Amino acid sequence: MSTGHNDGPTVAPGRPGPALLSRWTARLRPALAPLAAGLLTLVCLSLWTATGRAGTPAEIGVGEGRIFLPVLDTQDTTGAFFDIANTGGSEDQLLEVRTEIGRAMFSDRQLTTGAGRMIMIPRIAVPAGTTLEMSPFTPNVMLSPERPLVEGERVEFVLRFRQAGDVPVSAVVVRPGS
Repeated sequence: MSTGHNDGPTVAPGRPGPALLSRWTARLRPALAPLAAGLLTLVCLSLWTATGRAGTPAEIGVGEGRIFLPVLDTQDTTGAFFDIANTGGSEDQLLEVRTEIGRAMFSDRQLTTGAGRMIMIPRIAVPAGTTLEMSPFTPNVMLSPERPLVEGERVEFVLRFRQAGDVPVSAVVVRPGS
């Protein structure tokens, strides 16, 4: 028999009760952290896009290079140096260098205790919005010419970049220090 009392709170028809709301909030709570991270990422990407740099490709420009005239007649390698500007919005990588006068590869200086040594490297990164100025102390091109070089001579190269593709450039043979 019914006494006419309702022991629990009265709930209007069609509205969820407190127990149902409590279960839903308990289920949604673990999703709040990933949802907040996603929203923060979306805001940051929107701001990056609004600056006009998002997704712009690398824009590579290479100035005339220099090749050091070997100091000794017995020296079979020398350095070639280029200034590479990337005015684009994404990094590019210099993947290969070719020339018809000999073998060319990338090298860098590795400092060890008391001295440095040259090491071969597979590629050279050119970050967005920077200029890479090659020198004997930074990543550069090591050249093994098949014939003696002459001061003032111009040598043609092709630099192959991941995004910019092949970029033809010339370099002039100079005495070191000039």
